Amino acid sequence: MMSSARILIIGGGIAGLSLAAALRRRGFNPEVIERSPHWDPVGGGIAVQPNAMRTMREIGLDVAVARAGAIVHRWQFLEQQGEVLCDIELEPLWRDVGPFIGIERTKLHAALLSGAGSCRLGTSIIALSADDRCVSVKFSDGSAGAYDLVVGADGIHSTVRRLAFDATPPVYGRQMVWRSIAPIRTVQADSIQFWVGEGCFFGLCPVGEGHTYGFGNVTGPRTHDRVEGRLDRLRRLFYGFGEPIRNYLGSLERDDQIHCGPIEWLDAERWHNGRFVLTGDAAHAGSPMMGQGGGMAMEDALVLAQTVQSADDVQRALEMFAARRRPRVAWVREQSRTVGNMLAMPPRARNAALRERGKRAFYERFRPLTAAP
Repeated sequence: MMSSARILIIGGGIAGLSLAAALRRRGFNPEVIERSPHWDPVGGGIAVQPNAMRTMREIGLDVAVARAGAIVHRWQFLEQQGEVLCDIELEPLWRDVGPFIGIERTKLHAALLSGAGSCRLGTSIIALSADDRCVSVKFSDGSAGAYDLVVGADGIHSTVRRLAFDATPPVYGRQMVWRSIAPIRTVQADSIQFWVGEGCFFGLCPVGEGHTYGFGNVTGPRTHDRVEGRLDRLRRLFYGFGEPIRNYLGSLERDDQIHCGPIEWLDAERWHNGRFVLTGDAAHAGSPMMGQGGGMAMEDALVLAQTVQSADDVQRALEMFAARRRPRVAWVREQSRTVGNMLAMPPRARNAALRERGKRAFYERFRPLTAAP
């Protein structure tokens, strides 16, 4: 496709901004809109794993991301009182692929924005219509436009998916998660840790500048955890965990420091339809058990930019994109289910499995991602 192709990206999160940066790197000038009136990425922190950092390197943002976060060298599973069940070195697996970076979402967002160019905030789509030549779009601010390609990078509750596809509703994954950033260092400053209890776990990941990303996960029915009193309730949920977890929660001061939400799954049967395509969570949101949600969105962005650049028409580009991405995303989703099932085992059996086979299973699970997408 010619670099003059008119491309609209709907959504200013990881998927949309990564795609904008990747396209701009290849000479395109995409337009990005975001429904929120201001930048306010939620969720505390995120692990940008080496396969995702390889993608950041391809679009020229790896240095900015690395400088804004903390390098992680180990992945550990611990029993809820702190006994180490499995201690995994990451370098033997990833080697020259890239560093493993823990980072605050606000800082990752800033790094992505530096490569993505301008974005229209407070703007959403209200109508779409397509023919063989283009997609006509009406926006919430009263404006309109015509585009060669429209990308739905607008998350699990995607408006593009609802308007341009047979809308597949998300499915609750039987897990609630509480995420936050605390001004405290982890005991193991270069490790991401999963402290596993019965039907729950608490994770810690360094994100730089003496701060830590914490995420508490509880299996059970979907609930609405109101903001008022949230911190006290979270402390009670994990009161039986070891001192590092209690210290982390003790360093938080306000209810609004904690974001709470459900884990939802989505498996859209179609990722592209004519001149429309879905990327990231809009296409394949899943379990966070491999920590690859952001990574898959970043890889989507790179592959889509490559196919748009190399193909001679939109349909061929989108077919190539889906063919390359579906097997890799399917692997991550299936392995995430496997990890979730393992963590849901009775504690004695789960702990024994992690001691005996945890490291080998971890390497087998992630090794396919060491190859380029």
